Amino acid sequence: MSAALHRTVPLVVVLPTDKVYFDGKSDRPVDKPYKTLYLLNGMLGNETDWVAGTRIQRWAEDRNLAVVMPAGENAFYIDHEWSGDLYSQFIGQELVEFTRKTFPLSHDRADTYIGGLSMGGYGALYNGLKFHDTFSAIVALSAALKITSGLTDFPKNPKWFAETRAYWTSVFGPELDHLDASKYDPEALIKQLLARQIPLPNFYIAVGQDDDLLSANQDFDAFLTANQIDHVFEVDPGAHEWDFWDLHIKRALDWLPLEKQDAGASSGNVKADN
Repeated sequence: MSAALHRTVPLVVVLPTDKVYFDGKSDRPVDKPYKTLYLLNGMLGNETDWVAGTRIQRWAEDRNLAVVMPAGENAFYIDHEWSGDLYSQFIGQELVEFTRKTFPLSHDRADTYIGGLSMGGYGALYNGLKFHDTFSAIVALSAALKITSGLTDFPKNPKWFAETRAYWTSVFGPELDHLDASKYDPEALIKQLLARQIPLPNFYIAVGQDDDLLSANQDFDAFLTANQIDHVFEVDPGAHEWDFWDLHIKRALDWLPLEKQDAGASSGNVKADN
């Protein structure tokens, strides 16, 4: 039951507590809490997307990483103050508190990460920066970063709801012409944190060469570079598609400071070599 969203909400959680070691031994202390990745889906998706579209379960269990996947509901993971649906508060505060209370998760910032694809990539950047005291790393794949430049010119005959002013107004409110440098702009959030000399999360950003969001992500990379912010930015063959996200969530897990792969087998049927 979510107080921020005023209803019961679904979650998919990968929790590597069922790992079996065939020699009966493990180098991992039994009471050691798990590092955690909060992983956000894209538009049109739900809490099952990442498990259905990628091999995140197998790779996470292999690395003793817990993964928490909520449903984004096409809401861009921000607070909708005009409707009372506080998605940002849910993601960055309530969900973290609930899962830490419910599962054996680490409470340390250094062990807590947020990531996502497309709409979820934006949500990871926005909430990772907004709740910078909670998350130490952000993974943004094909992040929907056109919100500050692409929400003012809508087609006369939209093909789907995301081409309508009505939809974007329902997400960001009526001031669509003023989102640049607003509280919804990741670049503006970064500038505020830099001005206050607050340490930023680490960034892993990737986008496909044939993705319509390529230029927006390149602009964000240029902004980070101009401000001398350490980050990883990768552009590889691919479009806005699961093959690309499957490849890069694996690379992101390799980039995160996770435990080494071990020889245990769990519900994801992992048995790595020593």
